[in-house]
Amino acid sequence: MEYKSQYPSFVRSMVLLAAVAIAVPVFAKPMTKNIPLIHDMQVGKTDVKAGQYRFLIDGNHLTVMNGKKTVAEADGRWEDRDKKNQNTEILSGANGQVMEIRFEGQKNAFVLAQ
Repeated sequence: MEYKSQYPSFVRSMVLLAAVAIAVPVFAKPMTKNIPLIHDMQVGKTDVKAGQYRFLIDGNHLTVMNGKKTVAEADGRWEDRDKKNQNTEILSGANGQVMEIRFEGQKNAFVLAQ
């Protein structure tokens, strides 16, 4: 009877597990922040009036909420920055289109797909 070692199978399993762990985004946990909009903006294709909103980023998806009501949604991606953001802020274009969201103390920004 021939003996086959389980070692190669174990090693392959561990390599696969490590690859999956690396592929999971750094921000696997959803990020939620209340942010006031001081003027009307456009999030994705939706116009959002000035007011207090909750911004929820889950992976690469942004949801803007007013209470329990979803006001707008958009997709984006996380991009690294050279230094930590000093404030939580929303950057918008000349037409009010939200381009990116920066969070205080973070060294990255959520950039919306255009």
